[in-house]
Amino acid sequence: MALEACFAFFVFAFIVWWTMFSGRKPDQKPPAKPLPPKDDSNAK
Repeated sequence: MALEACFAFFVFAFIVWWTMFSGRKPDQKPPAKPLPPKDDSNAK
C-alpha cells in the first residue's frame, strides 16, 4: 500500500513539474500582461 502511495505521489509531482517547466526556456521570462484599468463609471 505504501508503494502505491509513493508511486501516486511521484506521478502527481511529475505532472506538476511538467506543467510548470515544460516549454519555457531558462533565459525567457513569462509574458507579463498588464491588467486593464477598472472602469467603475458604469457601476450603479
